Amino acid sequence: MMLPSTTPTVAVEVNLQDAFFPNLSKTDPGVQNNCPIAPVTWKSWFQTWLEILYPYIPGADAWELSLRLTGDREIQTLNAQYRSQNQPTDVLAFAALEVDVPQPLDEYLTSEPLDLGDIVISVDTASRQAQQQGHSLSTELAWLAAHGLLHLLGWDHPDEESLIQMLCQQETLLKAIGLLVKQERSRYF
Repeated sequence: MMLPSTTPTVAVEVNLQDAFFPNLSKTDPGVQNNCPIAPVTWKSWFQTWLEILYPYIPGADAWELSLRLTGDREIQTLNAQYRSQNQPTDVLAFAALEVDVPQPLDEYLTSEPLDLGDIVISVDTASRQAQQQGHSLSTELAWLAAHGLLHLLGWDHPDEESLIQMLCQQETLLKAIGLLVKQERSRYF
């Protein structure tokens, strides 16, 4: 007999926009072509992560988010426009939810997925960082996606203590999908 789970299975829709790897299959989400991570894998990872984070996120029957894989040129433009930093970065997160905004009506939460926001990752920067950290590009992309997701959910790292908490949560998320990563705090300060 199976005991009921305290964490429900969550539904997530991941809108993958791949501006970096050519020929990402738009018709078959199981085909990855040049991208090291298939669209169905991204969806599975985000679903697993949202199940882990379920107690800490706004209640909804389903969530959606966008993930854009791009290069240094595009992310530098976004970084300059939204953060006034005219340089490439590894990941940007644009949260759709604000902490002090009233939550949507209950009937809306059951009829439409709750939009968490957009994550943008520079594959150029991720590739360099993967080499520096001594792991695969896939692992680095997963690390950055988990980092971006936590930002969408309101996590931040303005000081070392909050950074340590966030990095520990990222490690937990990656372990849940079978990846082991230990990051150096110095890369964020």
